Amino acid sequence: MKRTVLFLLALAFVSCSQQPAVDPEVARWEQQAQNITIVRDDWGIPHVHGKTDADAVFGVVYAQAEDDFNRVETNYLNAMGMLAEAEGESAVYRDLRMKLFIVPEKLKEQYEASPAWLKSLMNAYADGLNYYLHKHPQVKRRAIERFEPWMALSFTEGSIGGDIESINLARLEAFYAKGPTTPPAGAGVAGPPAGESEPGGSNGIAIAPSNTANKRALLLINPHTSFFFRAEAQMTSDEGLNAYGAITWGQFFIYQGFNDRAGWMHTSSGVDNIDEFMETIANKDGRYYYRYGAEERPVETSTVTVPYKTASGMAQKTFTVYRTHRGPIIREEGGKWVSVGLMHKPIDALIQSFSRTKATGYESFRKTMDLHTNSSNNTIYADAGGTISYFHSNFIPRRDARFDWRRAVDGSDPATEWGPVLSVEETPLLVNPASGWLYNTNNWPWSAAGPSSPKQADYPPYVENGAENARGLHAVRVLQDKKDFTLESLLAAAYDSYLPWFEKTLPAL
Repeated sequence: MKRTVLFLLALAFVSCSQQPAVDPEVARWEQQAQNITIVRDDWGIPHVHGKTDADAVFGVVYAQAEDDFNRVETNYLNAMGMLAEAEGESAVYRDLRMKLFIVPEKLKEQYEASPAWLKSLMNAYADGLNYYLHKHPQVKRRAIERFEPWMALSFTEGSIGGDIESINLARLEAFYAKGPTTPPAGAGVAGPPAGESEPGGSNGIAIAPSNTANKRALLLINPHTSFFFRAEAQMTSDEGLNAYGAITWGQFFIYQGFNDRAGWMHTSSGVDNIDEFMETIANKDGRYYYRYGAEERPVETSTVTVPYKTASGMAQKTFTVYRTHRGPIIREEGGKWVSVGLMHKPIDALIQSFSRTKATGYESFRKTMDLHTNSSNNTIYADAGGTISYFHSNFIPRRDARFDWRRAVDGSDPATEWGPVLSVEETPLLVNPASGWLYNTNNWPWSAAGPSSPKQADYPPYVENGAENARGLHAVRVLQDKKDFTLESLLAAAYDSYLPWFEKTLPAL
């Protein structure tokens, strides 16, 4: 193992008058660094300890920067709509998409409005990265010269491709570049060449004490992500933090993992919680209005500037962007503008992401779910007290079930307005099912615990748009009617090589 003390105070045997002036900010960083140790195990994984949670945050982002500063910076370039400043004009519309939601002035206001404990973590995040850059002046930065605390609010949820990135880039460009009204069928962001698609499909399994040999719960955390998308780390502090697991480059919380009392695994959900609204637009004396019931409301306009790198220096494109009360306009279709509604609550999202890492049992973990910001994920949970649980997607607005929410709905009809989010108990939820096990493989929740699963008929259709998948069928096969699980037998079940998909295809060959 390799042990690092971030800062070692050396006694100088010269008078103060002979020493160069010390930058007060650097002195503050070095003072905080004395509270932090980073121990790397035989695999290079950093185990970070700080006196306070903020110290642990300072240390874990410093360790991430040591490992791959490029990925840390790139994630924030993407999150803040700054990729074009490093990659050029090809990334302009990707940046525009982010800037429809990520507005630095608003994030700065939200930072100032954050609770003191959260501000201390955001301060430590920025200080840790800036201290790393101070200590490593040779590191080449792509575009971010200095990290600021508010930037943490631009990247609060560790999933691959956040909700904003679900917006079709080609159609966004067609609208804001005044190109063709309707892009060719299948137009979108170019993906990897055939045969080079990224790994996909996460799996989570929880086994109740009644089904284990030692009468303690078991949790399988099996995320499938793009190569090198996340690192692995442990964060501990004298304030009770003790979390280990996967951490997305640049973030300061364990995204999926465990502490000494509880563990959590996220799987991408098939929930319908991003909606599009067909807006009826009228142009009156050069100003746009959209219909809402019997009203004609003014379309909100603003200007977004996207800088981008060129061979001769920086250039920029400026766009007039539009939004209704539901969200920004993202395309045009059939003579109507289309707005989008999605979850965007940066403060609550960051609070939920960090707070869950300090959960001491089901009740405290369940309390974090009341923030309703883990929008794109289901969660598999288990704890030292023996509770296992399945939580469905954590952000599901209440909607009129008469509409087909899988398609863009009529924005002029007030009946398509979102209501309050469904409570945790109003969504598919399992707590200690009679089956003694539960799982999710990015499939629907209707088979999550065999005969103890939630019933599809009990929920509105927009709660889940997904289906069963082969991994789900396989999970049921290796879990049902099994008793006395051990860590080894659970791993054996996870690695079982039987492929249910071939049950029907092989006989047909």
